[in-house]
Amino acid sequence: MRNHNSIWQGWSFFLYLCMCGAICESFRYSVPEEKKSGSLVANVLKDLKVDVKELSVRRARLVSKSTKQYFQLDPHSGNVLLNDKIDREALCGQKDLCVLLSEIVLENPLQVHRIEIEIEDVNDNFPQFSQKEFLFEIPEQTQTNARFPLEKARDADRGENAVQNYTLSPNDHFRLDVLSRSDGTKYAELVLQKQLDREEQSHFPLILSATDGGIPKRTGTAKLIIDVLDINDNAPHFHQSLYKVKLMENSPLDTLVTKVEANDQDLGTNAEITYSFSQVPENVLRSFKLSKHTGELTVAGTIDYEEERNYEINIKASDGGGLSAYCKVIVEVEDRNDNAPEVTLTSLTSPLPEDSPPDTVVALFSVTDQDSGDNGRTACTTEANLPFMLKASENNYYQLVTQQPLDRESVSEYNITITATDKGSPRLSSRRIINVQISDVNDNSPIFEKSTYEMQIRENNIPGHLIGLVHADDPDTEQNAKVTYSLLPGKASDQPVSSYVSINSETGNLYAIRSLDYEQVKDFQVTVRAVDSGSPPLSSKVMIRVVVLDENDNAPFILYPLQNGTSPSNDLVPRGAEAGYLVTKVVAVDRDSGQNSWLSYELLKATEPGLFGVGVQNGEVKTMRPINKRDSFKQKLIIGVRDNGSPPQSTSATLSILLVDGFSDPYMKMVDIPKDEVVEEEDRTLTLYLVICLAVISFIFLVSAVVFVAIKIQKKRKFVESSALNFPVGPNFPENCGDADAGSLSRAYNYEVCLAGGSLNSEFRFLRPLFPVFSVEPAQSQGVQRISTGSQEVPSHAAERQLMNQVRI
Repeated sequence: MRNHNSIWQGWSFFLYLCMCGAICESFRYSVPEEKKSGSLVANVLKDLKVDVKELSVRRARLVSKSTKQYFQLDPHSGNVLLNDKIDREALCGQKDLCVLLSEIVLENPLQVHRIEIEIEDVNDNFPQFSQKEFLFEIPEQTQTNARFPLEKARDADRGENAVQNYTLSPNDHFRLDVLSRSDGTKYAELVLQKQLDREEQSHFPLILSATDGGIPKRTGTAKLIIDVLDINDNAPHFHQSLYKVKLMENSPLDTLVTKVEANDQDLGTNAEITYSFSQVPENVLRSFKLSKHTGELTVAGTIDYEEERNYEINIKASDGGGLSAYCKVIVEVEDRNDNAPEVTLTSLTSPLPEDSPPDTVVALFSVTDQDSGDNGRTACTTEANLPFMLKASENNYYQLVTQQPLDRESVSEYNITITATDKGSPRLSSRRIINVQISDVNDNSPIFEKSTYEMQIRENNIPGHLIGLVHADDPDTEQNAKVTYSLLPGKASDQPVSSYVSINSETGNLYAIRSLDYEQVKDFQVTVRAVDSGSPPLSSKVMIRVVVLDENDNAPFILYPLQNGTSPSNDLVPRGAEAGYLVTKVVAVDRDSGQNSWLSYELLKATEPGLFGVGVQNGEVKTMRPINKRDSFKQKLIIGVRDNGSPPQSTSATLSILLVDGFSDPYMKMVDIPKDEVVEEEDRTLTLYLVICLAVISFIFLVSAVVFVAIKIQKKRKFVESSALNFPVGPNFPENCGDADAGSLSRAYNYEVCLAGGSLNSEFRFLRPLFPVFSVEPAQSQGVQRISTGSQEVPSHAAERQLMNQVRI
């Protein structure tokens, strides 16, 4: 119940506000039209009975009732300002009252005040007549006080700013009577106040002015032209009704042809005769002019005998009263040689095939001259030194025919000048240029830019790589000059050339189909044929030599000593060797060519630095100093081989060298090698494995290594005892001993090795893969085997070193 009472009290208070405060009185203001934007219309503070602060607090705003907001309210000053310039005529047209409605809305409490702003008219428009000139034709016998209504001037303004008065320029015959209509608008009538006399004055130019009542006053004017019509009772009369004259064509302008005369018995203006053409054709108006007052007929245009040979001209003579008389003038035109002959092309064969036979008709044309007599007789000639000539036919027709063979490649078109001349005086001539295009015949084969081509491509190219371009030109044109390219069958390294290269049939671009290898194919030849599209087609061919350029894509390859993954061979060096002693020679090759195959050798790593050196160019391994007893028994060298390419390629070879105390009793001395030195070597190896492997695996490996060493030592002892009995060493060797070669060393070493049959087969069996050529042949006597390792001979101490090396391993 209390809630309903609260709602009812709220609505009652709202209605009270609406009745007492929201609907308030309205105010009316006015503003002249054409005022600038931002102009003050009025200040509403006084009418609203509020101050500036309250106006701003109550959020006063101006709401327009029209679609466009013409005014705005400044809440800080209470000024109503003009938003844009107002044109009353555009806004309200011809309405008497132009009012714009707006509302000022105040909040807290809500109040709405209606504002009516009247747009006051400003005299910004001139009175205007519909025409600038008005013509009145008044007969001279018109009675005085006759009235002639005048058009009302229009003014877009209203009230006092509209038209208020009309005035007429001063004159003796007319006055102006200004009247008012029922709506208050003004209009005027012209009143004749004095009798007209055409002979006295036939024309009255008067100025009619309309003035509005604005400030400042604005005036619009119109011109009143009054023609006085005369009374006439006599017609003009010509002296003769027909005039005949002769006129030479091309007479200059203003040349007098003839003069016609007529008179009139009237007096004054009725006796004033004017001459004019009467119903004459257009060509007469173009060619002649007639003096209105004198009757002189003169030349006004071109008189052309070929266009018009005579003219019939009707002339009218009119007096001032409108009466007329007529006569005829006949003008005969005389010919003059003023026309050059004209060449008219009837038929033209263009383009003309270049293989056209002689007497082929190229063009048929005629020559005409519009003149008569000798002025119209013509002759025709053409240029000399052309493969064409003229043949005359009947009725001034000529034929242009071929007289020599044509060659389009030499001259593709001819501009033939035909000159036609008449026999008049003076003679006139004209020229006509006939353009004859020579069409192509497929009479030229494609021509390559070069007699042979040489192209280069680097090996290891990407398939599809552009090798080069061949181009052939064909002097012919269009289809006959359209060249296509193709490869002719051929072989390159026992394979079809089409498996190496392909050619773009349109452009002549030569592409590599696959990646090329310089080491397999260094160059090859390709034959390309160019064929045009003529009928029949013509072709030519050219030879292309493709050179494959080497790239450093091969690393050096070690020929000696072989690096095949097995234990490398050991070279024996006596401990008494001096500096410069040749130990061995590293032999390497490179499949590349040029500087890519230039090899250089260097010592990368050595057990005893400074003990051995390698030749940079030849790969010879020599001692750099004498060997002493402190040098380790086993020496390991890593030799690097690098080529001279960019970037360089390299590889390495590992050499094992044993230092021994002489070669006469090598096997016995091996037995005397101190065990401590062997154990030291093994300890080094075990140390490397101990670092890598786990502790448990190292223990197992150590036990295995001890067993292995014991077995090896036992085998060595048996081998030494056997060799001491069956392998004599010294200068007296059997005759059937074999020759062995130590490899590709720089100097020759000779040695002979004799073994008892079957004594050491098992020990030397593993030597076979270490040499390029190795064979064991049974001896012819005494059970001796022959060991051969090549074509060079090595001394016996070198053989002993190699045998000890293999046994040591």
